[in-house]
Amino acid sequence: MKRVQLAAVGWAGAGLALVLLLGLLSVEWRMTPLPASGWAAAAAYLLVSNVLLVRGLQRRRTERFGPANIVTSMRSTLVGLITGLVVASFSAAVPVPLLVGLVAPALALDAVDGWVARRTGSTSELGARFDMEVDAFLLLVLSVFVAPALGSWVLAIGGLRYAFVVAGWLLPWLRAPLPYRYWRKVVTAYAGVALAVACTGVLPGVSVVLVAGALVLLVESFGRDVVWLKRERGRVRVGR
Repeated sequence: MKRVQLAAVGWAGAGLALVLLLGLLSVEWRMTPLPASGWAAAAAYLLVSNVLLVRGLQRRRTERFGPANIVTSMRSTLVGLITGLVVASFSAAVPVPLLVGLVAPALALDAVDGWVARRTGSTSELGARFDMEVDAFLLLVLSVFVAPALGSWVLAIGGLRYAFVVAGWLLPWLRAPLPYRYWRKVVTAYAGVALAVACTGVLPGVSVVLVAGALVLLVESFGRDVVWLKRERGRVRVGR
């Protein structure tokens, strides 16, 4: 019975994200019709992300979705739209102002969900993981969009998180829980802003400097985590 309730909670959040996605897609369609590939990418992102969210709710046996997770779901919906636009850009030009107009609130809401979680006492491991994965995928999508203009090296920004995950499959000690570090949020936010500026295509020289700085900061942040995990290897319990 509880498993059914958990699924209902998760799908309620997924349903809210779906309603938001459909509403925003209708606005986007009026402004610039997406090709089938864009629609498919947005829908695939929404489906996969919400299935994983429901599984996380079931695994942790939590019955409260929480206001902070609702905010993150809204941000995730924007990331779905951004994904659709980026995929559509592979076959046709997309309006950059629309893309940047979606990226800006997606980045801004990154500060809101944490604030809401703290103010409402709804912080949770699942919420933090949900927030982190949305951040990671947004950086991946944006790095894919700007790579043709700045160079393939930009893809490292979006790929670092996923390289870390793959490394954890091979080295279990990399899967141990990390202590909270506010600097991670700062670096992620900076990387998002730098990539958003690069998306505009304005002042490409400045964009290269900003994005290169983001890559350096991300490498430093991930490197610090790896060093800490290696030092604490055997003393921190590895999660499943």
